[in-house]
Amino acid sequence: MITHASYGVEPWCLREKVLNLDVLPQSESVFALSNGHVGWRGNLDEGEPHGLPGSYLNGVYETHPLPYAEAGYGYPESGQTVINVTNGKVIRLLVDDEPFDLRYGRLLSHERVLDLRAGVLRRTCEWTSPAGRTVRVRSTRLVSFTQRAMAAIAFEVEAVDSPVRVVVQSELVANEQLPTSAKDPRAAAVLESPLAAEDHLAAGRRLRLVHRTRRSGLRVAVAADHTVSGPDRTRTSSESGDDIARLTVTSALDPGQRLRLEKFVAYGWSSMRSLPAVSDQVDAALAAATDTGWPGLVDDQRAYLDAFWAHSDVEVDGDEEVQQAVRFALFHVLQAGARAERRAIPAKGLTGSGYDGHAFWDTETFVLPLLTYTAPSAVAEALRWRHATLPAARERAAQLGLQGAAFPWRTIDGSEGSAYWPAGSAAFHVNADIADAVVRYVSMTGDEQFARDSAVELLVETARLWRSLGHHDAHGAFHIDGVTGPDEYSAIADDNTYTNLMARRNLLAAADIIEHHPEQAAALGVDEEESAAWRDAAEAVHIPYNADLGVHEQHTGFTRHQHWNFAATRPDQYPLMLHFPYFDLYRKQVVKQADLVLAMYTCTDCFDEEHQARNFAYYEPFTSVVQPPDCWTTLCSRRESLPSRAETTSLHPYLDRIDHDPWLEARIADTGPVWLDFYVNPPPT
Repeated sequence: MITHASYGVEPWCLREKVLNLDVLPQSESVFALSNGHVGWRGNLDEGEPHGLPGSYLNGVYETHPLPYAEAGYGYPESGQTVINVTNGKVIRLLVDDEPFDLRYGRLLSHERVLDLRAGVLRRTCEWTSPAGRTVRVRSTRLVSFTQRAMAAIAFEVEAVDSPVRVVVQSELVANEQLPTSAKDPRAAAVLESPLAAEDHLAAGRRLRLVHRTRRSGLRVAVAADHTVSGPDRTRTSSESGDDIARLTVTSALDPGQRLRLEKFVAYGWSSMRSLPAVSDQVDAALAAATDTGWPGLVDDQRAYLDAFWAHSDVEVDGDEEVQQAVRFALFHVLQAGARAERRAIPAKGLTGSGYDGHAFWDTETFVLPLLTYTAPSAVAEALRWRHATLPAARERAAQLGLQGAAFPWRTIDGSEGSAYWPAGSAAFHVNADIADAVVRYVSMTGDEQFARDSAVELLVETARLWRSLGHHDAHGAFHIDGVTGPDEYSAIADDNTYTNLMARRNLLAAADIIEHHPEQAAALGVDEEESAAWRDAAEAVHIPYNADLGVHEQHTGFTRHQHWNFAATRPDQYPLMLHFPYFDLYRKQVVKQADLVLAMYTCTDCFDEEHQARNFAYYEPFTSVVQPPDCWTTLCSRRESLPSRAETTSLHPYLDRIDHDPWLEARIADTGPVWLDFYVNPPPT
């Protein structure tokens, strides 16, 4: 959350009482609206100023060449990046020929409210133009959960203290100029103007633009319709061109009079349908929305969220900030996947272009578990998208000399989009993460149709990869060597514990499901010998363990690596990967994603309580944070002067030495004496 006095703490909304241009990009993400298919960043209605203009359609991307210093077999040749599609949010206002721009004139008041129960973003402001004319502007914006293609805005301008002539321009804008990026200049050049115009229309109050991406060949259509109400002197006209379509509304307002515009915007895209077909698609969506009307869309939005909150709300007693944060998080996760419908759920949802709009293993591991219990239909659709990408995953596995399917580490269309192979190609754990999400969904819902149509094949093909990727040693133990686990500060390691344990679950789940669905298994060519091989590998999976330390290793040999020198690491050198070479990170005991701790969460049954405590105590000090508190640096620098084992029977002498720091005191209270004992007196290595 943005920490600022203008953001209040309320249980069911996020309210911004004062506009802060210095955090405008962050507030645009916070106030973003989406349904998983259409995403609108929380840009101001008038379009400027902005941090990052953003209108997104799930699955719409442009391709660009991936950079390599040296070529190598199996390297992905092109990447995918989400693009800013046609912006339907823009409603410009002129007051007696003065543009409504909050950087000029005098802003008397400004408030935005994200209503978590109604699913709308409301804005109210009063502004005096440089010429001294004061107006009150109100807008309410939604992206519909019930009509997947639709977003809508109700916009009102009111004269406050003197007559004014106003002009409202409602626009569709394509190929908006975006902030410059320091990334790969070839990618930036490709994405600078990614949409090629195919058709445009302005007829009465209806607008439409159709474009096609220049490289990926995806056709995007956006259409808008309007209702207008105001004084008798209100007039409308419209025009369109390749990259802009505009409805202009003019009116003269006396004090207290209002001009109201309701804007309905429909989005559609296809990689295969013709221009007339995609145009008809958005026109039909508009027809349905205008028939529902603005009040109907608002009522439907509230009814959808009433049903969601009735079975998903988490009530927190005693901490209002946590209560607000929990509901805010639940709302945004719902927005990310509710209507994705056989498309990926990107790492940033549809709130921005971060991570190029890619989906990672985080979707199955962190997002789908929540949605499984709050919006299970969204999970089924997300996993059906994975199932639809099986051909690409099989092709990738074959390219790597493996059987089954190798799902990509990062992707939009199902192909691997990572140019860094130690993180991409070697991060095979994504297979097991997908399998884990499949098992959870089927177990929770009992969806036998999904099990037959998708789950069996997903589990079989992911299990086949593990069996071909791993091997039995002379003693029968099953090893999976040369892989990258979730931790990005370790790569190409043998027997990553998280990967091995999750692969074990994947193999057993595949063996179990084919027993319940023999027809599907037979169609996939699974026989008893293959199933038995899965079970043998699962039962023999090697889990590296350091008996001297009494802890599990993140991967084989991790605990013999040199410790990272946190005491010599300055606060401005975080995150470490941007200030130190990967080869140095890879050979030290330093952790970015605590995947051993994650393994204890996902595979709790494989660790007893004592080992959970000891593992956490061991790995916690090596886990990097963005910028460590001062007391952490102090702790590391004073390690040799800390009290002996005998002195740790009381925490007070120890805390005296680090000045009773409340952060560390809470840390010790959370992790207990095990952590303190481990850190003060680590066993010999």
